[in-house]
Amino acid sequence: MSKESLANLMTEERRFAPPTELAAHANITAAAYEAADADRLAFWAEQARRLSWEQEPTQTLDWSNPPFATWFADGRLNVAYNCVDRHVEAGHGDRVAIHFEGEPGDSRAITYAELQREVSRAAHALTELGVEAGDRVAIYLPMIPEAVFAMLACARIGAPHSVVFGGFSAEALATRIVDADARVVITSDGGWRRGAPAALKPAVDEALTRPGTEAVRSVLVVRRTGQEVPWHEGRDVWWHELVDRQPEQHTPQAFDAEHPLFILYTSGTTGKPKGILHTTGGYLTQVAYTHHAVFDLKPESDVYWCTADVGWVTGHSYIVYGPLANGATEVLYEGTPNTPHNGRWWEIVQKYGVTLLYTAPTAIRTCMKWGDDVPAGFDLGSLRLLGSVGEPINPEAWIWYRKHIGGDRVPVVDTWWQTETGGIMISPLPGVTHAKPGSAQVPLPGISATVVDDDGNEVANGSGGYLALTEPWPSMLRTIWGDDQRYLDTYWSRFPGRYFAGDGAKKDADGDIWLLGRVDDVMLVSGHNISTTEVESALVSHPAIAEAAVVGATDPQTTQAIVAFVILRGGAAENPGLVDALRAHVAKELGPIAKPKRILPVDELPKTRSGKIMRRLLRDVAENRELGDVTTLTDSTVMDLIQAKLPTAASED
Repeated sequence: MSKESLANLMTEERRFAPPTELAAHANITAAAYEAADADRLAFWAEQARRLSWEQEPTQTLDWSNPPFATWFADGRLNVAYNCVDRHVEAGHGDRVAIHFEGEPGDSRAITYAELQREVSRAAHALTELGVEAGDRVAIYLPMIPEAVFAMLACARIGAPHSVVFGGFSAEALATRIVDADARVVITSDGGWRRGAPAALKPAVDEALTRPGTEAVRSVLVVRRTGQEVPWHEGRDVWWHELVDRQPEQHTPQAFDAEHPLFILYTSGTTGKPKGILHTTGGYLTQVAYTHHAVFDLKPESDVYWCTADVGWVTGHSYIVYGPLANGATEVLYEGTPNTPHNGRWWEIVQKYGVTLLYTAPTAIRTCMKWGDDVPAGFDLGSLRLLGSVGEPINPEAWIWYRKHIGGDRVPVVDTWWQTETGGIMISPLPGVTHAKPGSAQVPLPGISATVVDDDGNEVANGSGGYLALTEPWPSMLRTIWGDDQRYLDTYWSRFPGRYFAGDGAKKDADGDIWLLGRVDDVMLVSGHNISTTEVESALVSHPAIAEAAVVGATDPQTTQAIVAFVILRGGAAENPGLVDALRAHVAKELGPIAKPKRILPVDELPKTRSGKIMRRLLRDVAENRELGDVTTLTDSTVMDLIQAKLPTAASED
């Protein structure tokens, strides 16, 4: 029986030095690590000075009642002022803040001066609807500029927002409205998705029939698609009728650094969604600093694009608050990567001259599946940095991203962080780090993280275990909304005094960190804890495979058997010999213990609209169980296709 917390099976020898030109002019050098190591709190106090404070903080961290932290507690500031007004006052009102690209091809350039006017009008409108500081506002919108306006308007008046991803059901929306006790909902008639209008307003109407939603007094509706929507007189208000008649000037009010900024719900693996609470000063300090450091942002010349949705934390931190606090020019895209064609993203990069691109490994692997010739048809020469977020990126996808999107010349920064951490925690620095494909590598300056074993002891280099954060950080969650005990139990009980991220990780021979996915996705095979991430990476390193999802299925002989679902690259033929070759390939890459018992070629994998693979459903298939809830999938018919192929899937010793 292996005593390792998590087996360390994969090695990666490729290295990529920072580009000479980038390193010479990088925002952050190796000196930042030295400064943070010498005095971590002084380092963060210095980063806080990047912001504009109405009252400068004299306190940095209060950790007298762990794990309840306060950062910069005696400081006062306004987040919207920091993201908008101060750039206009500095003479940058004509700089484009947002290049909006609608899925149908409509576009709009919004300068910082225009953003200031739009946010001011929206703030006045919310006040007219009776929203006061401390009231919660639910936002359920597609990827349109009004989503940004609404978030910043809430921040401007001190009303914590709860943004709910537009792909969620009425039931999921209702749960979040009730838990946050929201008083106003901001939505739209719909948004454009895959070439057609997708309705949103009916889901709000249905959600507001659920018990506990009676406190919602107003629904503010953006007209985006023009489709007809049900209307509730006295409750529903058109955005253009209310907001457009408001004054263009609004005086922002300063709030305490610990004033709640937003609640963002994360469902985790089971149970009631958790409302992650983020506050103001510490959060904005860390997201502004990390956006400046990790993406090497030069606001005068860069065009930045994060492809996430504002409904996720990546959209909060690295579409809205971090980039705008830094005065960035960014792209906001409404639609999908393949509407109306598979090269839409690369068309947008070419159109706007995008220099910094931040996206998810699942999107990268999807683009790999579509073929190298798609990005080759566009001019991507403007790009100077690529980022990855959302899950561990397998080395072959990293290499493909660098080669086919970055022209084999630009650095790739693989970032690790969570809804709960608020901002990036572990990442290469593009002007400093010799990058390793697939590794987030080292904690950023000012961040303390390590890998521990079952007993909480730090593991040796070359060993695997659990990722833990050992010191508080400015953008950390303050609690779970309304449930301090759940906050303690969920994040601080596994390793006392340390935050347990819920992720498996390993250290390589250099001590660099490699993320291995959620510990829920670890498989116990003949006494070895094996990460699904490593087996998936090994499969994708085979030239025939574009994407893979691996699960552990109950097995009487080995406890769990490894079952793999794979998508073939264009031109690869499905045949019995390929399955045998793939099993042999994994055994060669990782050792015989990691060889899948079954491999099933499929056309698609079950994914949520955020791009997460639903391994829970694949486990149901692998164990011949009735499928669980499929309502959050982008396309629920994918599971029918997978089940139809299952009888021919077995390849067993």
